[in-house]
Order: sequence, then structure tokens, then C-alpha cells
Amino acid sequence: MRKMSYAATFAVVLIILVINLLSARLPDWLIAKYDIANVQVTVRYGLMKRCERSTISFPGPDKGGHLEYTEYECRKFPSPVQDKCDDENRVFCALWTSAQYFTELGIGFAGMGLIALLIGVSTHSRRRRVWRAVAGLVILHAVFQLVTFILVTELYRKDRFPAFEHAKPGVGYVLNAVSWVLGFVVGAAVIVTGLAADRGQRWAAGNRSYTPILGHRYRTYTPIPSYGTSA
Repeated sequence: MRKMSYAATFAVVLIILVINLLSARLPDWLIAKYDIANVQVTVRYGLMKRCERSTISFPGPDKGGHLEYTEYECRKFPSPVQDKCDDENRVFCALWTSAQYFTELGIGFAGMGLIALLIGVSTHSRRRRVWRAVAGLVILHAVFQLVTFILVTELYRKDRFPAFEHAKPGVGYVLNAVSWVLGFVVGAAVIVTGLAADRGQRWAAGNRSYTPILGHRYRTYTPIPSYGTSA
């Protein structure tokens, strides 16, 4: 494969890795909003933590005016005690924690893909072989992120957690979807380009393209007899 192809792959995989890191850390995979009298509550659920913002409105001293008091607090999610992981929410907590592990594994494979790209482009012989490892690592990353997406979607869609009844997908959820879609696209593109380079196609292999040898031609040689001199 061309160096330019590997450079483009490195750039896209790096973007995917950044998206994964943001998605895993952002506490807004699911967002639930509640209005209770003069209190507005917004709860954001991430893979690792839950953040709650409460805004209380009071009538102000001026006519038609009002005062607001806002409180913002984050905690680990799911919590064994507060989220009842040892009781009725045991299955939910196990699946949500599994989603955390799967997304971390996906991040790990994306990082390994970047390392493989850096090592693989050092020599021409490595460039001709390393695309297989890169494609495999990127696709594994996409698979694990897709599993995370499926788990969260099922827990949200089936209301496995009572608070999800009023929740809607947020930025972290969307970023996760973008990451695994890009992962599959990049993995497929690397496979197609790598196979084309192995076949010697110039657009994929570059200036050092080659034509595979499909057969061999043999030449036969007839020995030439040697003549001695007579005394």
C-alpha cells in the first residue's frame, strides 16, 4: 500500500480514537428532564457517571422578576447502593458495566491500530503486510463499540432502568455510533486497498507496483559435446 494510504488511515483512526475517548467520558449518553413545580431537574447518564443539575426558581423582589438557585452534582454510575445494583436492578447494572468494559476494549484496539501503523510503515516489506493487522484491529474496535451501542440501546429502549423512561439519547450516544460506523468503513477500505496492492494495482501499490507471476517458462539447453585433440 502507498504511504499516503497509511497516512490517511492513521489520521482517521486517530480521529476515531479521540471520538471514543470523548464518548466514554461524557456523562450524556442519555438525558432525562423533569419539571416539578418551580424546580427543573436535568439528569445526564454516562457510561461511568451520572450528573444531575437542579434549578429552583423563586419570585424576585422586583415585579415580574425571579431568582434562581442551581446545584450540580456528579457521582459514579451505576452505584451499588444508590442504583440498587444488589436488588431489583442487578441485571441492568451488570449490562451497563459490561458496556463500559466493551468500550474500553474498543479504545484499546484503536490504539493498537495506531501503533501497528507507525511500526508498519518503516519499511517497504512491512507496508506490504501490515495492512492485514491494521484492518483487523480497526474492525475489532468497531465490533466492541457496536456491542456497547447495542447494550445501551436495549437498556434504554426497554426501560430496564426506571429513570430511563423519560430519557433521550445525548451527544455521547451519537459519538459512539459515529465511531463504530467510521471503524467499519475504514476497516473495509483498508482491506480493499490492501488486496488491490497485493494484486499489483498501481493506484494502491504506488510506484513499486508489481505484476504477480502467473506461470513459469522453462528453457531447455542442449549440451555441447567437447572435442579433444588427437596426438
